[in-house]
Amino acid sequence: MDLTKFYNWRYATKKFDSSKNISKKEMEILKESIRLSPTSYGLQLFKVFIIEDENLKSKLKKVSYNQSQISDSSALFVFCNFTKVKESDINDFIKLKSSIQGIELSTLNKYGDFLKSTLLNKPENETAVWTANQVYIALGNLMTSCAALKIDSCPIEGFQSEKYNTILGLKNMNSAVIAAVGYRSSEDESQNENKVRKKSNSLFYHI
Repeated sequence: MDLTKFYNWRYATKKFDSSKNISKKEMEILKESIRLSPTSYGLQLFKVFIIEDENLKSKLKKVSYNQSQISDSSALFVFCNFTKVKESDINDFIKLKSSIQGIELSTLNKYGDFLKSTLLNKPENETAVWTANQVYIALGNLMTSCAALKIDSCPIEGFQSEKYNTILGLKNMNSAVIAAVGYRSSEDESQNENKVRKKSNSLFYHI
């Protein structure tokens, strides 16, 4: 499998065909690509809102500088990072690790204590940046999976995060980045533009 074919095929879709929707089967694949994304310590300190409701997309479009991708895409993925780590987040992770890997819970106590001493005392502003950075890994996996399925995507940072938080009723979470997902419109002129990227020899240094 030549992954570069997928990367060359995809582009940041500017105009979606609102009449085309992602199938349930493909949606499950996209969700799984996010679920399996790596995160620091495996804690998965984020949630993803998958918005298909037209009325809600319309509300969010108004606080996304009226970008058409918000309303015309099949689904809008809103990646929301936790703004602080709670002790219960770590306890839940340790219990899950014990259950899935068949490890006696008591033998994980020291690891749990290490996570708590490392993360619970981290300043909240540092925690928010740390968890926000991690959602971009999941976003990258989503876009790669979309391209492999010939589903179009557009990552978007141009939105009013605080208003998203209010509309979605977020608590101890922040909408970090969004991705519009669906199928390109034949009228989207961006699909005919050559991809602009630096040459490899100006990007990479082998030492």
